[in-house]
Amino acid sequence: MSTPKNPSSGSTTLKEQALREEICEIGASLYQRNYTVGTAGNISARLDDGWLITPTDACLGRLAPAQIAKVDLNGKWVSGDKPSKTLTLHRAVYDNNPLTQAVVHTHSTNLVALTLAGVWHDSAVLPPITPYQVMKVGRIPLIPYCRPGDPQVAEQVKLLATSVRGVLLERLGPVVWHESISQAAFALEELEETARLWLMTQDKPEPLSSEALDELYRVFGAGW
Repeated sequence: MSTPKNPSSGSTTLKEQALREEICEIGASLYQRNYTVGTAGNISARLDDGWLITPTDACLGRLAPAQIAKVDLNGKWVSGDKPSKTLTLHRAVYDNNPLTQAVVHTHSTNLVALTLAGVWHDSAVLPPITPYQVMKVGRIPLIPYCRPGDPQVAEQVKLLATSVRGVLLERLGPVVWHESISQAAFALEELEETARLWLMTQDKPEPLSSEALDELYRVFGAGW
């Protein structure tokens, strides 16, 4: 693939190189465990001078650090392969939540299936049924279907960037953000596992009681 011709873009800091490697490691892990397939999904990370994001139409299981696209603070493609079209969505989070350092998006099977079968509520796609779901993920709202890359999604996400840990895109899958790439991936995995548990139970479990939620808040600071 072609890269932008910028002779000053070849050098990377140790921090940037570490993030490139972490994106590749997390991408391979998610791909190997079927959290994403083919060329679906993307991962990004914040830099002091811009962002890193997986390339467009790239397989998360077969990335090399040098392939990861770098985009500067003005949105200009600086190095690596062509950046994913979802950068606008990722930036809606970064620009509105200064604590966010990474965003992970996959087309995880159980979460996409949940949107097809019907979510619990639009404001919370799953009820709070396990303590780790509450502690690691929290309430996740649904974003109604829009085509991939539709700017309307970014407009909706920027309004939610500080109030939730992620969103579920109808028919497309979860977008989760956190203070590191690994933490975002771990939260996404917990969300996917909760969706699997919910879908596999015929008699749907009751949500955790308000007393149980209050205790998780008191002991762990976990809000719902």
